Amino acid sequence: MKVLLCEDVENLGWYGDVVSVKDGYARNYLLPQGLAVVPSESKIRAMAEEKAHRAEQRNLVRAQLEKLAEAVNDAGVEMMVTANELGHLFGSVTEHDIAEKLREKGFEIKDAMVRLSGGHIKELGTYDVGLKIAQELRATVHVRVMTEQQQQQQQEQTVESVEENKQES
Repeated sequence: MKVLLCEDVENLGWYGDVVSVKDGYARNYLLPQGLAVVPSESKIRAMAEEKAHRAEQRNLVRAQLEKLAEAVNDAGVEMMVTANELGHLFGSVTEHDIAEKLREKGFEIKDAMVRLSGGHIKELGTYDVGLKIAQELRATVHVRVMTEQQQQQQQEQTVESVEENKQES
């Protein structure tokens, strides 16, 4: 069955597109929800101007998302957690936690953009986490999961190496 979309429907089409869908999908979902109507020449003509306006807006949003993907790609975040002696976390690091850290760094990342391929992070270490910014826009961030003790040790080592470099100079 052919329908004229009255809204943007993810993985189907954009406002004003005439798409072919299964009869049940159209009758049971698209038409009752007001997401589509039965197409006619007058309806298609009426939507043409709005369709062009929405396409322009989508292009602007796409450009912003491309800038975001470029900026966030290869960014790094550190997650402070509590863990046992073996490195197993008490709890886990979730998509929300990673997105929250990225937002703190100034990136406009939604929780749904974070893709943890192996489920939540449950051990200490460094992980490459994928972000799905838009349909074909992907980025990768580096997530370092460590305890506060590890961070303190790292800072102490950094201070020591700086002092050694000063003494050598």
